[in-house]
Amino acid sequence: MAGAEKPLAIAIDGPAASGKGTLSRRLAAEFGLRHLDTGLTYRGVAKALIDQGLPLDDEDIAEKAALELDLGGLDRTVLAEHGIGEAASRVAVMPRVRRALVEKQKQFAAAMPGAVLDGRDIGTVVCPDAPVKLYVTASAEVRAERRFREIVSNGGEATYEQVLEDVKRRDARDMGRADSPLRPAPDAHLLDTSEMDIETAFLEARAFVEKALADGND
Repeated sequence: MAGAEKPLAIAIDGPAASGKGTLSRRLAAEFGLRHLDTGLTYRGVAKALIDQGLPLDDEDIAEKAALELDLGGLDRTVLAEHGIGEAASRVAVMPRVRRALVEKQKQFAAAMPGAVLDGRDIGTVVCPDAPVKLYVTASAEVRAERRFREIVSNGGEATYEQVLEDVKRRDARDMGRADSPLRPAPDAHLLDTSEMDIETAFLEARAFVEKALADGND
């Protein structure tokens, strides 16, 4: 689907449990593009530090780990561990770590045939010139219910109230941070999945991508 001249970047942003990861993977497969969950890059740095017994609060060390990170070796299953997520939230606030990873993410998007990147600052920071930008969201209550069901189905323990509180706390942190806060790019298409199942959301997202590409070729 990407043209022969230059790679196609599709930028997808949104809060936790909005469905953006599933949509991104499906769109990448649909349009023959590579996929990168940029949140995993921060988890990858955190895991590298943990594995080497290095501190999580030293920006020099964390930046070095970020510069050495192989984006092709990110294992979603391994990096999903709760402890790694907690550690990732500590390194993700370091400006030099963010700059190093954003540069790697830009390089990933710029390689042929292109890529679908999902995260919280793709359309605003990583790929501001992407021809296709989606902002995927849903109410905090719906997102908490999805995350709660996921945790329980995987054998974990949690209460809906705990998960909802965590979702709201994460939203506040992501939207309120000084460096690359979560917000829709001005030209992003808003996709609210609160009342949608994943198939409906995918069909709408695919239709938007097709229209954006067609409009760009006019």
